[in-house]
Amino acid sequence: MLGFEIPINVFDAGLRINHRGLLIVNKHVKIGKYCDIHQGVNIGMQGNSKTDCPTIGDNVWIGPGAKLFGKIVIGNNNQIGANAVVNKSFVEDGITIAGVPAKKISNNPNPYVRNHLLNE
Repeated sequence: MLGFEIPINVFDAGLRINHRGLLIVNKHVKIGKYCDIHQGVNIGMQGNSKTDCPTIGDNVWIGPGAKLFGKIVIGNNNQIGANAVVNKSFVEDGITIAGVPAKKISNNPNPYVRNHLLNE
């Protein structure tokens, strides 16, 4: 009804979905605490193996229309820009990535993104 395809046990605690609309997440993806995700996001596998899916850290902001796929790792406290296509790992914490294909664009994440884990 809302356009979400999110299997159970993919996200850890504190998931925030900002808008209704298309949102597809593969059942083998693992996403940490306090993920903040927007509409139009697709997170899935590349290939046929269960292990060909992303692992995303804690406190990650995922902008509208972003696509993440393949056996990649995204570090903690990162931001993924709108419409980014992420097909390689970014294990460094506290960075912003964006573009097609995605690349690191900043070492200073947006201060307005939720910082739950930073304040614990």
